[in-house]
Amino acid sequence: MDNPTRSADERSPIISVSELRALLDADRAASAGKSTDLVVADCRAYLDGREGIDAYNAGHIPGARFVDLENVLSAEPSPSQGRHPLSSPEVFAKGMSDVGIGHETRVIAYDDAGGMIAGRLVWMLRIFGQNAALLDGGIQSWDWDLDTESYPVTSVEHAPRPWPLSAIVDAEQVAATIDAGGLVIDSRGAARYRGELEPIDPIAGHVPGAVNAPFADNLHDGQFRPTKELRERFAALGVDEDTVYYCGSGVSACNNMLAAEAAGFGRGKLYVGSWSGWSGSGRPHEVGD
Repeated sequence: MDNPTRSADERSPIISVSELRALLDADRAASAGKSTDLVVADCRAYLDGREGIDAYNAGHIPGARFVDLENVLSAEPSPSQGRHPLSSPEVFAKGMSDVGIGHETRVIAYDDAGGMIAGRLVWMLRIFGQNAALLDGGIQSWDWDLDTESYPVTSVEHAPRPWPLSAIVDAEQVAATIDAGGLVIDSRGAARYRGELEPIDPIAGHVPGAVNAPFADNLHDGQFRPTKELRERFAALGVDEDTVYYCGSGVSACNNMLAAEAAGFGRGKLYVGSWSGWSGSGRPHEVGD
């Protein structure tokens, strides 16, 4: 179901399912089913051994193309760079080209985890100024039939572009931000932030001085909270366009960044290495609140 309080904006980082349906209808009418102006991207991925491509094959929004987190949106993990470093510009560009996404293509991405995964693709495109958005409510919000067919996709030109340094920070810059009194947000759940549990990385806890703001608190029943509530949330945190965000591996933090942008606070900066990179580098850590 649509979030009735979400305002329509053709460049918003969050889009409703009814807006997506209208865009698809208009795009198909204009291009006779051979869309080059709009691509829907299925970004489902899992940590429990399931494969996103299997979920895609079992049923996806009609016309959607699968974009793989591990092979397109990320590079090989390392202790210092974390579990999901940014893919090289060349790998990312090829991945986009292969699914028909050019520099001018409008992209709507979804998953089945409240935008936890799809937010990474949306953020990666938006830092270049591209029109990309998360589908509010993910595939669960799609009230129509799903498709199980995969159709041939014509690759398009997508020249590699270096990652904008203004959008990302490294561990040294995170430490410098905290030392200067800047805001660094840990987007993981409270128990992981406090170090009460750590199901993935070898060390539990958080970056010293970071503030906890779980990305899941942006959501209610799988959809983003009304813009007014998001605005109040990020205002209370003191968020601005210089805020640094991290999570476990630089993926779910993008959800927080897009929600803050939708609420009018700017996109902030991503520490891509996140806790997996920080803890893997042997840097100091804190536990508790």
